[in-house]
Amino acid sequence: MFEFATPGIGQILKAAGADYAVLDMEHAGFGFDTVRQVVRYCQAAGLPLVVRVPSQQRHHISRALDTGADGVMVPIVSSVEQAKAVLEAAKYWPDGTRGVALGLAHERYAMRREPLLPRLAEQNARTAIILQIEDPRGAAQADAIAALPGVDMLWLGHNDLSVAMGEPGAFDHPDFAKAEKATIEAARKHGKSVGRLSVDARQGAQFAAMGYDFVAIAGDVWLLQQAFADGLATVRGNP
Repeated sequence: MFEFATPGIGQILKAAGADYAVLDMEHAGFGFDTVRQVVRYCQAAGLPLVVRVPSQQRHHISRALDTGADGVMVPIVSSVEQAKAVLEAAKYWPDGTRGVALGLAHERYAMRREPLLPRLAEQNARTAIILQIEDPRGAAQADAIAALPGVDMLWLGHNDLSVAMGEPGAFDHPDFAKAEKATIEAARKHGKSVGRLSVDARQGAQFAAMGYDFVAIAGDVWLLQQAFADGLATVRGNP
C-alpha cells in the first residue's frame, strides 16, 4: 500500500483473496499514526500486515512492531553486521535488545498476567523479519545473511539493485541475473522465504516459477490505474 490507507482496505484485500499486505513507509510518506490505523484495519480483517520501514534505524523498526505489525521489511541490507543490527532492534531478549512494553498494541491490548519470558518469546516467534537485498554487496552477502537465525525472508529490491549495478532497469543483464539467482538460492538453502514485487499477475506467476514464494502483485496505485485504464479502453472501443 502506497496510497490507500482507508478503513476498509484490510477487508477489501482479504475479500479479494490476499494472503498479506505491505504498508510502505519508505516511499509513500506514511507516518506512524497512519501505520497504527492500518494495522488495526488489517487486524480486523484477519490479514497479516508487514510494514516497510523507511530506514534501518532502531526506532523505525521497533516502533513499527510496537504498533502491532506482523513484520518489518527493512531496506538496503548489505552486510551481516547490518542484518544483526536489524535483529537486535526487532527481537526481545535473549535474541535482541528491543525495548519492552506490555499490554499494548503488539499484544492486542490483552490484560495478561503470565510471566514475562513466555510473552517475549511469543513476540519473537510471531515477528517476521524481511531484509531487502538492493545492491551488489547485499547480493554477495545473501548466503551469510540468510543463514542468520531470526531472518525470515530476503526480498529482492529489483529497481535499486539494477541502479546500484549501473544498469537501471536492465533486469535481463547478466550481472542482475547472477545477483538474483544468488539471492534466491541463499534463501532456499537456509529454509527462508524469498520475495519480489511484480508489475502484474502474469509477472508474479513467472517469479513464482523462478523460485520466489512471496510475491506482491503490483501496488494499490497501479492496480487502480490499470483497472480504470482497461475499463476506459473497453468502453471507448479501443481495448
